Amino acid sequence: MDGFAFQLKHSVRFRISLWLGVAIFGVAIVAGISAFAAAFDEAHELQDEVLRQVATLLGQTNVPLGHTTGALHSTGGGEESRVIVQYFTNDHPGGARDGNTQSLDIPLNIADGIHTMSFGGESFRVLIHTAAAGRRVAVAQETGLRDEIAARSAFRTVTPFLVLLPILLIIVARLVKRMFSPIASLAADVDARKDQDLHPLSQDDIPVEVRPFVIAINKLLARVRQSMETQQRFIADAAHELRSPLTAFSLQAERLAQIPMSPRASERLADLRRGIERGRSQLDQLLTLARIQSAPMDTSSSVSMLQVYRRVLEDLWPLAEAKRIDIGIESDDDVQISANEIEVQTLVKNLVDNAIRYTPVGGRVDLSVIIQQKHVRLTIKDSGPGIAPAERTRVFDPFYRVLGSNQEGSGLGLCIVKTIADRLGWHLGLTYSDEPARSGLCVTVTVE
Repeated sequence: MDGFAFQLKHSVRFRISLWLGVAIFGVAIVAGISAFAAAFDEAHELQDEVLRQVATLLGQTNVPLGHTTGALHSTGGGEESRVIVQYFTNDHPGGARDGNTQSLDIPLNIADGIHTMSFGGESFRVLIHTAAAGRRVAVAQETGLRDEIAARSAFRTVTPFLVLLPILLIIVARLVKRMFSPIASLAADVDARKDQDLHPLSQDDIPVEVRPFVIAINKLLARVRQSMETQQRFIADAAHELRSPLTAFSLQAERLAQIPMSPRASERLADLRRGIERGRSQLDQLLTLARIQSAPMDTSSSVSMLQVYRRVLEDLWPLAEAKRIDIGIESDDDVQISANEIEVQTLVKNLVDNAIRYTPVGGRVDLSVIIQQKHVRLTIKDSGPGIAPAERTRVFDPFYRVLGSNQEGSGLGLCIVKTIADRLGWHLGLTYSDEPARSGLCVTVTVE
């Protein structure tokens, strides 16, 4: 009942279907009752006409009176079609001559015409007709049988209403659902969109009553898109503006390092240079993130994943060699993926860079491509500490870093990976490389 009340209060389609159904049901009832009454009356009129025709035919038949005076006859082969015929003269009422049928005690002075009379507790419809030579004939039929025949005839008239009513209700429900289908399709389209997809909603096949709402949503999307573009432009401009002073600081620090100084000062200078380098790395990552978020979607080119792996390893080999990390590709399987090559390379490079940074000295990093029936899985595994399940939903947030890692980084690497994966419609998964030991990180990128 609560569901019905909720639908009645909140669902326009349900209310339209319900009230249309009630209206159709009410009209059908009124029409059915009217049709039943009209058919019932018409059946009685036809029965009266049958009595007239029988009386006229008997009146025109030249039957000797001596054989028929006072006789009682029944015609028809069944109980429902039985018609009682009785002859009498003005001075000689009819009498019973049939052992199976009792005569009707019809008054002698009754006028010609149709009368409803009662004999022996039963009601009859009686037609009195005077023929030539003063001979009179009475044609009668029981009203109970007449009513039963008329009711059956009227019910057959109403039967199409009873059959068509549920069919009509089903058709109305389906038509209302079909009329609302553009709105349901529009809702499904909005629900299936990605976070960065802010293009206007289509107004094709949208009802006029809903179109102002769609126009308002499109205006809102345009304002949101403009706000995001302004924010991305600000981040990119700020990063560009900050690169110049950081570059100048880096050059000054290099010149300062050439000047003889105490060990304490050299240590402070080394910390300063590491901070400057970390700032430059963060700015580069911010520029990469802003560029990815604002770049149009491009899946027209084809990318070789094995070639991407090799280029990433060439770029990051010095970093892995400095930590004596065994890094390589586990298999020679290759696959072509429809995506922007720069974005795919950026995604893989950030994952491999993250694996190298968190893998201890002498560890291992493995890259692989697994080709399955409906999709491709890219896997980067390391022998580092891994990420606890409670942290896995937050590591993709900007500038978030796992506590206790003691590793330098911008905090934007996995955020960039997540942004690219969402743009391409890929799925990211984080698990332990060694589940029993709960160590190491295995990043799986599923390409649909």
